[in-house]
Amino acid sequence: MNTIDLTPLYRSSIGFDRLASMLDSALRSDTSSGGYPPYNIESLGENRYGITIAVAGFEESELDIQVERDVLTVRGRKSDDDKDRKYLYRSIAARAFERKFNLAEHVEVVDAELRNGLLNISLVKETPEADKPRSISIKSSEKALEHK
Repeated sequence: MNTIDLTPLYRSSIGFDRLASMLDSALRSDTSSGGYPPYNIESLGENRYGITIAVAGFEESELDIQVERDVLTVRGRKSDDDKDRKYLYRSIAARAFERKFNLAEHVEVVDAELRNGLLNISLVKETPEADKPRSISIKSSEKALEHK
């Protein structure tokens, strides 16, 4: 397994340690999760995003979605209803899973829908007024001398 050393990033940046930690954990978790369940992340327009996770075989009651400290966590755990069934062949995955997605600042989960075996999660990035760019007027030195 190839690993990427992010130590230089920690040394040469100030205040970006959370970003470096996110990159480091993302690189580790992607290889350990084995790619199950598969998912897509897409841009749906300006400041709108969507995550689609293939959760075939899972019911709404067997899925859990939580957001805590800018981390979206999606978990799935099958109920024990299948224990009485006798399968001749079983290929549809029904194992428990946990997927984590790091969210940027001001990204909010606004909706989730389960349809045709796909869990669709809608996200919106809303920048607060205080963080939006604003113009600063420049006083001329002549007006400043007149007020003295």
